[in-house]
Amino acid sequence: MGKRGAKWKLLALQVASVQKILSRLALSNKRFGKTLQLSLLLTKALVARSPATAAGLTKTTAAARSSRNSNNTKSTPQGALLLHLIRPCLDLAPWIYSLVFLTRLPFFPIPTLTHAMASIASSTAFSSPDISTPRSISPSSVVSARSSQSSITATQHLSTSSPRRITASHPMSPVDIAATEETMRMANLDTLRGYAQNHYGEVQQPATTEYLDPTDALGYQVLNEPMWNKGLSFTPEQRVAKNLTGLIPHVMEDTNKQCERALKMIRTRQTSIDKYLYLSTLKSQNSDLFYRLLIDNAKEMMPLVYTPTIGDVCLQYSTLYTRPEALYISIKQRKSIKTILRNWPYPNPEICVVTDGSRILGLGDLGVNGVGIPIGKLALYTGAAGIHPDKTLPIVLDCGTANETNLKDPLYLGLRAKRVPVAEQQEFMDEFMQAAAEVHPKMVVQFEDFESEKAFNYLERYRHTHKCFNDDIQGTGAVVLGGYIGAVNLSGVPIEEQRLVFMGAGSAGVGVAKQLLEYYTKRGLSEQAARDKFWLVDTKGLVTKDRGDKLAEHKKYFARTDNNGLQFRTLEEVIEYVKPTALVGLTATYGIFTESVIGALKASVDAGGPGRRPILFPLSNPLTKAECTFEQAVTWTDGTVIFASGSPFSSFTVKSDDQDITYHPNQGNNVYVFPGIGLGTILAKASRVTDNMIYTSAAALAGTLNAEEVQMGLIYPHIERVRDASLIVAREVMKAARRDGVSELPEEQWLEWEEWGDPALDRFIKSRIYDPQL
Repeated sequence: MGKRGAKWKLLALQVASVQKILSRLALSNKRFGKTLQLSLLLTKALVARSPATAAGLTKTTAAARSSRNSNNTKSTPQGALLLHLIRPCLDLAPWIYSLVFLTRLPFFPIPTLTHAMASIASSTAFSSPDISTPRSISPSSVVSARSSQSSITATQHLSTSSPRRITASHPMSPVDIAATEETMRMANLDTLRGYAQNHYGEVQQPATTEYLDPTDALGYQVLNEPMWNKGLSFTPEQRVAKNLTGLIPHVMEDTNKQCERALKMIRTRQTSIDKYLYLSTLKSQNSDLFYRLLIDNAKEMMPLVYTPTIGDVCLQYSTLYTRPEALYISIKQRKSIKTILRNWPYPNPEICVVTDGSRILGLGDLGVNGVGIPIGKLALYTGAAGIHPDKTLPIVLDCGTANETNLKDPLYLGLRAKRVPVAEQQEFMDEFMQAAAEVHPKMVVQFEDFESEKAFNYLERYRHTHKCFNDDIQGTGAVVLGGYIGAVNLSGVPIEEQRLVFMGAGSAGVGVAKQLLEYYTKRGLSEQAARDKFWLVDTKGLVTKDRGDKLAEHKKYFARTDNNGLQFRTLEEVIEYVKPTALVGLTATYGIFTESVIGALKASVDAGGPGRRPILFPLSNPLTKAECTFEQAVTWTDGTVIFASGSPFSSFTVKSDDQDITYHPNQGNNVYVFPGIGLGTILAKASRVTDNMIYTSAAALAGTLNAEEVQMGLIYPHIERVRDASLIVAREVMKAARRDGVSELPEEQWLEWEEWGDPALDRFIKSRIYDPQL
């Protein structure tokens, strides 16, 4: 082996000893140990760089070798690497200090440090491409060559692979501290690493929560419960009886005065998020005041409580979080779902909105941050339909997330892991539905913002056995159908000539198309004839059976077979081919309805004869995802468009022949139907939600417009009248449940309503709805 080999062997043994010390230190001191472990791993990677890489570096430094001094020192990048390796082995503190900079070097899969060093010791040819050292100096002189010319030269060679220069005097100079800290931070966020991910325990709570009866509450027990707190509206008698004297200002205010103060606070806030946060705080302190404000100022408040503001809230939910507002059910606690449901502080909820955050609006997978949707949605159930707030239950099912931004966010509140497989999500959903039916058997379950495939699957899986519906599929379809009924009447295009192009073939797009198809079948068309009126377009073009790709199951129903082998890849090509009378957008892609697209739609309608108007529904939420704006639609169609959007737009005024013409947009907001569907299902005590109940909600909505709204060319009532519309929708949904045989109300109750008609049923509904009074 020779002297040189013996010395390398001795060095390998010394390094092995250092390794043992480091391992023990890592076990004894968590933070210090992590630093040492990082240094150890980096050193292993350094020593065992691949032969191919070493060879590449050797070529890079060939010119430098030829210009070395007369001693012909054969210093190489690998030799420099060994210098940086050996030097710290002699001193523990420099070991840590000098190895941090190695994070900037490209590493490869490696054996252990001991094996790498042993291979060096057994080698007699140090000019090997695997490991090279300066040939004119011995290993012992290498150790002491910290300032020698060969060491400096080798360090210069190292710098050829990086724009940064490594110097012996300051080995930290090339370190990207920010990148290193980010890597370590991300490693610390992975708190589940190394644990089994398929074992679940059941939470065993030793006691049952005892909640105070409102009649027994005193002092701050009253003020801290938003359902009991009346703010400054407590009468003198109530203040005495409830021990509130001195706990609130010595002044009495009615509802209007308290709403005036709240409105002033909201209107002084600069951003929608700030306004939302104020409203959220108000709701957590005084429910009656919050809902009074929402009901009386629906046009101003609803965009803050739900879309478009709620999209921004969901994106920032983990940062904005201050208090719990929902049930957060992690798949890690899947065996404890019943316990979690029973922990909700308000007994016997009548409706819940549940999401897994996998497709929030047009924003994608937001994980647990998507809980803002159920919270906002249920506020609208109360504001628009009068379901009492303590009978509502927002829920998020946390199965992980595919959102990398969330996974890297140290403040993220959800499970910091990729989504579990779809099959396991299905099992989790089965367990949730079973638990919900057992713990709250009278509760209606509304699915919200599930990924398209899961949305269709869950709806089909549970709709015949549970009281449930999907607002993205059925609610969106119903509200669009309600508007479409009015739009067809205004368009001047006969029913038999109507042709519809859908840009977007996800759960919402297919759900809407199926609802509109039912409109035609109920008017005498066969199912096939009705289906032939629909052309669906996705990111790959017109959805056809022979397109060559594997279609998602929900797209197959509307896939065309009459394209004669032709494929249409763009929306413009499809419009030119189909000559549609209506264009519906559910793509969550801002601006996809360009001037050329809308112009082509208008041209195809105009070709059918005079007096015809195009129907244009860009329905994506929030505003940043809208396919076009109202102003663009009016301008590009010369004011002939019948327009409805998913998010609110302002009226648009143009000058024509020295007079102003104001065009009024329609918002196809699901709030016109889902609160009424939920209320009608609850009051009818329906055992399930039938297709006929959904269709009836749309037809009822179309009949809610008054004369003024019709004269303005609207196809939806003013949003201020949403509560009136919800009452009518709920009434018709209840009657549909009776016709379908799913209402579990007493027979004598229905006989009374069938004798006296709508006035009697309307009176019953109004007696059951929440109307907050302070």
